[in-house]
Amino acid sequence: MDDHGFVGDRRFMVVAEADGLFLTQRTHPRMALIETALTADTLILSTPKYGSVSVPRASSPAPHAPIQRRVTVWKSTVNADDCGDEPAEWLSDFLGGSLRLVRMGGTYQRLNLKRAAQAGDVVTFADSCPFMAVSEASLADLNARLARPLPMNRFRPNLVIAGAAPYGEDAWDRVRIGDAVFRSAGPCARCPITTTDQETAVRGKEPLKTLAGYRRDADDSTNVNFGTNLIHETKRGTVRVGAKVELI
Repeated sequence: MDDHGFVGDRRFMVVAEADGLFLTQRTHPRMALIETALTADTLILSTPKYGSVSVPRASSPAPHAPIQRRVTVWKSTVNADDCGDEPAEWLSDFLGGSLRLVRMGGTYQRLNLKRAAQAGDVVTFADSCPFMAVSEASLADLNARLARPLPMNRFRPNLVIAGAAPYGEDAWDRVRIGDAVFRSAGPCARCPITTTDQETAVRGKEPLKTLAGYRRDADDSTNVNFGTNLIHETKRGTVRVGAKVELI
């Protein structure tokens, strides 16, 4: 981990060329069909019919430093490094429109705006927090209510917890995973991306229809919650698969 979260996680973003506004599967479910891979130095985007394009994970130093763009993700407008014409053309051809790919660079700075945030808490291009945890038991409980079970990738957590009670993550205040400490930033309100099949980009009604029946937010009934947002207090460290999870 670094100040922003897991190294390499959500460090790139697709934006509209005209105004720098971010794109997500909410409006472009076809984005689900783009395969991604990380090497030590490169991000690779690919689809079976469109081939692949490679992008350096780090920006070049001067005098070949990238063009800076002002881009907007939700309430934050920040500086980002443009990744060049090749990925821009590849994404524009596949998704339609005039698009650019940007990365977090040396001038990127986005403060975490959650109420649980403290001085110095920053975030990547993620919606609001660097981490989101879901327990396997929560998904099992949801799937028992659905006609067709859903995989965990519908919810895109970067921390999946085994051994907890269903929705036990709702009650977390602070938690230690291995040697790293995290604090809760509240429940994760779910959006239409959860209804998008990540293999086909076809959108349905579940799981939001079922979640709305028993997981509405107590403070805002328009939201349905699944998983919990986390902010890391340990800014440098490593989280390993199989690490013990302890409530503090």
